[in-house]
Amino acid sequence: MSDLKILEEEVCALLRSYGVNAFAQGVLAPWIAYESLKMNHMYQDLGFKSRTEMGKFMKKNFPEFAAKKPKDKLWKKYIYDEIGRVAPACATCDDQMNCFRCMVSEISA
Repeated sequence: MSDLKILEEEVCALLRSYGVNAFAQGVLAPWIAYESLKMNHMYQDLGFKSRTEMGKFMKKNFPEFAAKKPKDKLWKKYIYDEIGRVAPACATCDDQMNCFRCMVSEISA
């Protein structure tokens, strides 16, 4: 199994555990996990116009997970931190200095 497939499955399992209903668990969690492997910010990967729009979506579908998210941590960073991994996009992200406790920027410092 490829490293990306493993990451996708780990993210999916995490989100499924917080899904508010069968749709969130069976449809949205796998979709978000797949999209999280892309190289943009999470809200962009999912087609949202803003982080605020994504936050509302996550609060509706994964309310307990969204409630635990630190305000100053970006969604993709938060999701991958929760599984103890670094998202594929983090290595080339131009927001490393703005992202709450970014491990990539700490490693290169």
